[in-house]
Amino acid sequence: MKNDIIVYKDAKKLSSFRELVEDSAKKFPDKNAFIIKEKIEKNPTYKYINYLDLKNDVDSFGQGLINMGLQHKRIAIIGKNSYEWALTYLTVLSSVGISVPLDKGLKPDEIESLLERSKADCIVFDSNYIDIIENIKQKGTTSLTNFICMHENDKGYTTIENVKEIGKKDLDEGKKDVYEYNASTKKLGIILFTSGTTSLAKAVMLTQDNILSNIYSLDCMVKFFDTDVSLAFLPFHHTFGSTALLLFLHNGVCTTFCDGLKYIQKNLVEYKVSVFVCVPLILESMYKKIMDEVKKQNKEKTVEFGKKISNFLLKFNIDIRRKLFKEIIDKLGGHIRLAVSGAAALDKDVANGFRELGIITIQGYGLTETSPVIAAENVTHIAPGTVGVPLHDIEVEIDNPDEKGIGEIKVKGPNVMLGYYENPEATNEVLKDGWFYTGDLGYFNENNDLVLNGRKKTMIVLKNGKKIFPEELEILINALPYVAESMVFGYPKDDDLVVSVEIQYNEDYVKNNMNNISYDELYKIVWNDIKEINKTLPTYKYMKKLFLTDEEMIKTTTAKVKRFKEIEKILEKEKEQKQ
Repeated sequence: MKNDIIVYKDAKKLSSFRELVEDSAKKFPDKNAFIIKEKIEKNPTYKYINYLDLKNDVDSFGQGLINMGLQHKRIAIIGKNSYEWALTYLTVLSSVGISVPLDKGLKPDEIESLLERSKADCIVFDSNYIDIIENIKQKGTTSLTNFICMHENDKGYTTIENVKEIGKKDLDEGKKDVYEYNASTKKLGIILFTSGTTSLAKAVMLTQDNILSNIYSLDCMVKFFDTDVSLAFLPFHHTFGSTALLLFLHNGVCTTFCDGLKYIQKNLVEYKVSVFVCVPLILESMYKKIMDEVKKQNKEKTVEFGKKISNFLLKFNIDIRRKLFKEIIDKLGGHIRLAVSGAAALDKDVANGFRELGIITIQGYGLTETSPVIAAENVTHIAPGTVGVPLHDIEVEIDNPDEKGIGEIKVKGPNVMLGYYENPEATNEVLKDGWFYTGDLGYFNENNDLVLNGRKKTMIVLKNGKKIFPEELEILINALPYVAESMVFGYPKDDDLVVSVEIQYNEDYVKNNMNNISYDELYKIVWNDIKEINKTLPTYKYMKKLFLTDEEMIKTTTAKVKRFKEIEKILEKEKEQKQ
């Protein structure tokens, strides 16, 4: 299926990253591109980077890197989300060479391995990684020749500021290498490692055209304004995080930085955030807290009545939601208008709940290999329980559908990767006749919305041939108020699998609402709730084994559970307990 609808016809198609930088500086010179918190204590101070500042920094840093002999070289980046990270990524792609973003949550030996595999020539790193980089440098196992620290340091490493100074001097002397960079936008521009939830991380090869085509497609579907403020929560080393950043820069949006998971609400208020891109777990947690507070204040009936009134008035194009629920919206900063969710399925009730409060909540679907977005909802097309429609220049088909129309999702379009770096075998498994086979299962409903069922690799296939999609059951389980997270899996028994569930319970909820009951008492309550869920399911989907824990599950840095690692952990624990 192909969607030819362009909702916002004024979207501009960019030809290169250099054009993105220059175009934004011309259109929004005095607008804030970034707000940087320089002091996080009681009286924080802030630094403001406008779009013209950003262009000047890109030019100086780029010229400095070229002066160091790094043009057309591979430059790795590692660190938390920061202006320095964003500057490096944008500079390398628009002015220098090939970018190699690395996951900030990796262990030292994994960082070393990915640097070796990517054949990186230079690494730009956060000062928090200085000891790890020092060790890698001394071992000499990588092809790194240049090491640039993002900040001042006591180890003598060159900093971004040092390189910018070199570049500025060159520019002042009339050198123009940074403006004349003309690498092909169709050739390798980014080596991006997958999150590896089920296997060894693969090195995805993306081009500038891949990313720019996705930015244009999203621009055609979702409207952003130069008055918007975004909170950079998703890690930039993930395609969803970095493409969102570039999309915002193209539209004059101001980007701010999250202080950490527990500070999200505080940061939304602090920066008056209007657009928030995140993963379902965050939105679900936020909504639970809102509803818990409503319940605590005995305002459940008031809120429900308000929703009925506002929903009725919406039929006549009268929208009073933000006025009616101002008190709730103010606790989220008062300005949030749009929440964008990706990386996994968002609970339908949570999405509807936020929309009823006046916060438009949309979700999309994609992968690293597709730069990343394939399909999405938008304000003109909300389809709860689905991931919306394919972006207008992307074809999506269901391969080999079963009797219910469910099959593997395959994609064709300008956003599809070149392949996996130095891995033709893996490339040939997923790229066939111009189509990228996603490994995800899904179908198109009667309205041509794409519905996801789960990953082929996580699907539970019983001995009798029956198939269970864990994600479908997890949505039901996660609706239980005390559940922080759940994972449904096939527990091996004899020559078959037993449908089982691991639940991480919310300690705060249990403490505040269940009178600190014992673990055994809590287990009984949870098990009874699972039995109730089972009654709504076909018999073959019944969950027959429960693992209850307060331990966080093993995750990627984008909060996706590493299922096979988590299952290994469960089985190992069981083995130890039996010994």
